[in-house]
Amino acid sequence: MVVSENADPPVCRVMNYDKFRYEQQKKVQEAKKKQTVVETKEIKFRPKTDAHDLNFKIKNIKKFLANKNKVKLTMRFRGREIVYSQTIGIEAMNKIAETLKEDATILQMPKMEGRQLVMFVGPK
Repeated sequence: MVVSENADPPVCRVMNYDKFRYEQQKKVQEAKKKQTVVETKEIKFRPKTDAHDLNFKIKNIKKFLANKNKVKLTMRFRGREIVYSQTIGIEAMNKIAETLKEDATILQMPKMEGRQLVMFVGPK
């Protein structure tokens, strides 16, 4: 292993290469242990989802946020429900955002993607 290339003559150290490789692998494994993987969980609901069911889903969202996961909230519109996407849909998403404001930060405001309204929420 080269210790100093710029010296005249260059300085090298004689070492056991297998031991060196083993130590490098251990360093990589330690780095992997310490890194955290942020998952994106998804909660789906519809515009006609009742208040009790919505509260249950909000409780699950809070659990996901406590585990440091991002949450994708998806409201799917079927058939003629798409007419209410800008009224009922946005109101419901804003109500959810209001109840989560102390536990979460809104990463992406509600936005239409095809026939569904999508909002991303992350942990504080």
